[in-house]
Amino acid sequence: MPSLILASASPRRLELLARLGIVPAAVDPAEVDETAGAGELPLPYARRLAAEKATAVAARHPGCVTLAADTVVAAGRRILPKAEDEATARRCLELLSGRRHRVITAVSLIDADGRTRHRESVSIVTFKRLTEAEVDRYLRSGEWHGKAGGYAIQGRAEAYVRFLSGSHSGVVGLPLFETRALLEAGGVMPGEGDLG
Repeated sequence: MPSLILASASPRRLELLARLGIVPAAVDPAEVDETAGAGELPLPYARRLAAEKATAVAARHPGCVTLAADTVVAAGRRILPKAEDEATARRCLELLSGRRHRVITAVSLIDADGRTRHRESVSIVTFKRLTEAEVDRYLRSGEWHGKAGGYAIQGRAEAYVRFLSGSHSGVVGLPLFETRALLEAGGVMPGEGDLG
């Protein structure tokens, strides 16, 4: 069975892979420009970044299987940023308050022979209407830092989610149903017919 390289520094993706019984041979984050192109829509953007990350890391690990993912929070056609400062996180939370948004996670796998496969999960998330005090309290937690859309559903923000349709693991950052299918196709884990 070929070695798996995870092209992500996200501890959440590592934890989600562990739920599938998978421990990658190495974690090698891709350094790619994450700037969206002019007029680029959320789904094509997520697909492009996942593919670019996989390609960049696969080049460093010939003969291995490379798995990469990218998660995008979208309000309509608008791609929300990864919150690197409190002001950005506040703007995201105020925008998402009381409304539905999409969380798109695209996953790319390049197998040991260089074949590329892609899957994605699109989930709908609706936040309750957040009070100013709730936004302030969440910002003080600090868990928004570096998160797409300024929140982490696996943390305190989950208490503000009124409705979710789709993949909870996809919103966290790695949709397990789609990822399992890719790993089976890439020969990293046994398929259903191989479980004997």
